[in-house]
Amino acid sequence: MSIKIIIAGPRGRMGSKAIKMINEEESFELVACIDRKNNGKQSKEITMLPNLNVPIFDDANECFKTVDADVFIDLTIPDAGFNHTRIALDNQIRTVVGTSGFSTEQVNELSNLASLQNTGCIIAPNFAVGAILMMQFAKLAASYFPDVEIIEKHHDKKLDAPSGSAVKTAELIMDSRKYKKQGHPEEKETMSGARGSDIDGMKIHSVRLPGLVAHQEVIFGGPGQSLTIKHDSYNRDSFMDGIKLAVKEVMNMNELVYGLENIVTIN
Repeated sequence: MSIKIIIAGPRGRMGSKAIKMINEEESFELVACIDRKNNGKQSKEITMLPNLNVPIFDDANECFKTVDADVFIDLTIPDAGFNHTRIALDNQIRTVVGTSGFSTEQVNELSNLASLQNTGCIIAPNFAVGAILMMQFAKLAASYFPDVEIIEKHHDKKLDAPSGSAVKTAELIMDSRKYKKQGHPEEKETMSGARGSDIDGMKIHSVRLPGLVAHQEVIFGGPGQSLTIKHDSYNRDSFMDGIKLAVKEVMNMNELVYGLENIVTIN
């Protein structure tokens, strides 16, 4: 039996790739799209969407109450993504979210709602399996190298900085590393922001340039040595295996998990 999927953001760069992946996966079936344009149309009427009789809605609540679906995938922007996810969980539709930029309070609210509704939800700052492994390797290294800085680089259309992946990496590092205020104790910035943002004493630097997709380096330093763990996504195909895995795994979940590392683990 196929997994019936609704997707929000079908015309976006990630959404269009996800639509292609869904159509190529035998166990998946696209049953509806949520799009701020083209309400009432079918996907076959939109040039960049598949030639299918798939209805398009601009109202998430109407979509979830009208269409029988197993999983909702949101690939939009933080404000819309939070609202869509809340409504999906209210309707007991399992959800996979690839929208970064949610606040801690928003994630906690969605987590409580998922538990209340006994409905699975995966929120992943990054769906590239290689990026998840990078985060896990960084967590391991932090036990031995407490001095670390993160450089994340993305395309210039990205809305949030630092990226959700960088923040998640820092949180994982914090699990292995005692708090340490890095740099010279009397360090001063002669230009504000030169040292990046600070989380638990480590620094995160954000780069935004056209031509980039998603790239991150975690640089550890120790006496006489350094260790760099790096991951690059050169195009959005790199995220599709992670989305596919998340859709299959969320079918067996009844709570919210934040981060794909919860289903891609290192023993």
